[in-house]
Order: sequence, then structure tokens, then C-alpha cells
Amino acid sequence: MFGLEIVTTEFFQRALLGGLLIGVTAPLMGFFLVLRRLSMIGDTLSHVSIAGVALGFLLGVYPIGVGLVFAIVASFAIEKLRKAYKTYAELSIAIIMSGGVALASLLFTIGKGYRMDVNSYLFGSIYTLQTEDLYVIGAVTVLVLAVIWMQVKELFLITFDEDAAAVSGLPVKFYNVMISVLTALVISVSIQIVGALLVSALLTIPAACSLVVAKSFRQSVITAVVVGELAVLSGLLIAGVWNLAPGGTIVLLLIAILLLLLLLRRGVRAGG
Repeated sequence: MFGLEIVTTEFFQRALLGGLLIGVTAPLMGFFLVLRRLSMIGDTLSHVSIAGVALGFLLGVYPIGVGLVFAIVASFAIEKLRKAYKTYAELSIAIIMSGGVALASLLFTIGKGYRMDVNSYLFGSIYTLQTEDLYVIGAVTVLVLAVIWMQVKELFLITFDEDAAAVSGLPVKFYNVMISVLTALVISVSIQIVGALLVSALLTIPAACSLVVAKSFRQSVITAVVVGELAVLSGLLIAGVWNLAPGGTIVLLLIAILLLLLLLRRGVRAGG
């Protein structure tokens, strides 16, 4: 066991800071994705990002940076395919995910002779966060919060009624791409926190929790962020003290919170 003394270590404090930043942006972007029925985009972009990470290792370039570029390119590709398959828009997500998984497996196979820690990117390696990683995460957090703050009314309209937004003159295509790109950025920097296989949970489960208890758009956004932060902070502390996998602990806590909220809602309805 690590024990409580881990809280005072520098690497754990970096992990806490990185986790708290992601605990804001991931649920925030995930909320818009869930309402637009694009929950699976998280899995898709995370798998494509892993392919970029693998290429970064092979080229000797900052892996998260290359993964970020891959995710952004994939977000543009998804939007393009969504327009090509209007009736079957979910096909775009399935196609890009398949390509991302295939490319990642190929690159990891090529890189067997290199020192590539695959598991740390699949399941997260928050304790290995460096100062430069925090700068990247911080920059993405500031960008996401600034964009949402300035465009919240437009995002609200597009999220709930894309056709009405188009009729009112909003550049719907631009906003769709913007949301996809911001999501790609968040996912790319979240991979080290919870891993590519679990990042979708950090995007979607806080949003699912907010839909259970919140009664307005504002309440839903705030609830999603609060749940995300609570799970990240508690998960990191529990994982640190009892030497557990941080990513898995965070996700299981999110699921536990969701189940608790569902049970409470059921109890309230039964009592009413």
C-alpha cells in the first residue's frame, strides 16, 4: 500500500491537478455529445488517438501531441462521413473507429522492438504525468471553457434543434466541426488520465448522472461537472492510498454514483 503519504508526493499532486482539469472538460464536452446522441464518438476518437500515440513513439515525437493531431483529423473525417451518410450517421463513427483500431494495432506491432508502454495508454498512466503534460492539459481546458462560455447560446440551440439553428442562420457545419475538434482535444489529453479504453466513460457517465437529477440545462451542465470532479478526486485518492488502478477506480466510482442516483430517483417516485 502507498498510504496517505502519497498525497504529499510531487507526482501525485501533478496527477491530482491533471485529473481535476480533465474532470471539468471531459464531462462538459460529453454532455453535449450525449444530448446529440453521439456518445460513441469518445471511443472512436480515443482509439484513433492511440494510433497517433503509437506513431509518435515510432518517430520519437511527443506521443500525446501526435495523438492529438490524429484525433482532430478523425473528427473532421467523422463530420464528412456524417454528411455522406445522413440517414445512417452512426456509420461514420463505426468506420473511423475500425480504422483507428486497425492502424493502432499495426503500429504497435511494428514498434515491438521499441520501448512502447501500450498498457499505460490503454488503461491510463496518470502518475506519470509530467509538467509539460499539465501545460497541454491546462491549455486545452482554458480553450474548451472559453469557447463554451462565449458560444453557450449557440451550442444550446444546435444541441437541441439543429434544423432550427440552421434556419436561424447559424453556421451549423462550423459548430459541428468545432464540437468535434474540442472533443478530440479533450479525449487526447484524457488518455493519460483514464486510458483509451475508459475515456468514453468520463465523457458520458457524468452526463447520464445529470440527466437523472437535473431539471434544466444549466443544472445539467453543473451536475455533470460536479459528478466528474467528485469521481476523479475520490478515485485518485482511493487508488493512491490502496494502490489501485486510477483509471478503473474513477470509472467504477462514476458507475456507482449513477446507480445511486437511479436508486434515489426510484425511491422518490415510489414515495411520491
